Amino acid sequence: MQKIGYLLFLLLITACATPKPAPSSFEDAEEGIEAAVQIGAEEHSPVELRFAREKLEEARKGMEHKSYEKAIYLIEQSEINSELAIAKTRAAIARGKVTEAVRENEILREDFETTFGERFK
Repeated sequence: MQKIGYLLFLLLITACATPKPAPSSFEDAEEGIEAAVQIGAEEHSPVELRFAREKLEEARKGMEHKSYEKAIYLIEQSEINSELAIAKTRAAIARGKVTEAVRENEILREDFETTFGERFK
């Protein structure tokens, strides 16, 4: 009976142990940050990009202190912030294109009105 209790105790301790984050998780987070930089996040979503970098740095510090659960959480937060930076950058770029198209349409409208007068409307 004592052996069963000892075995259960060992299983409990093992189940509570937090695994280390996979080395590739740091690489994935770094790649996410780099992808955000490549599409222009430094200009269009600098706050989210900064948060992604800060969370990744905190995760590295967590690894040094063997706070693996916290490191895993921070890596995930870094990846989320990178994805948000990418999405916001793409949205900003699309908004810029729409604004440019509206401006070009207005110029064309003015040109047609000048050329054709009231018949254009």
